[in-house]
Amino acid sequence: MSETLKIILGIVHIIVCLALIVVVLMQSGKSGGLSGSIAGGAETFFGKGKGKAIDKILSKYTVYVAAFFAITSIFLYLVLK
Repeated sequence: MSETLKIILGIVHIIVCLALIVVVLMQSGKSGGLSGSIAGGAETFFGKGKGKAIDKILSKYTVYVAAFFAITSIFLYLVLK
């Protein structure tokens, strides 16, 4: 049972790590970032406020994924201890 739990938590943790990397990279930084290139076309067609809305959504998702990352890290520590 313990080995199965370790494997499942490890897989979930890797998926959460990848999701956190993707969400952070999609946020716009000082130079516009990946979301700037994606949202640039959306701003042209749908209005000027859409890029900021996408950044707010990505910011919210970053908080959720980071919290889930912390939780899975703690569980992995407790299981592997």
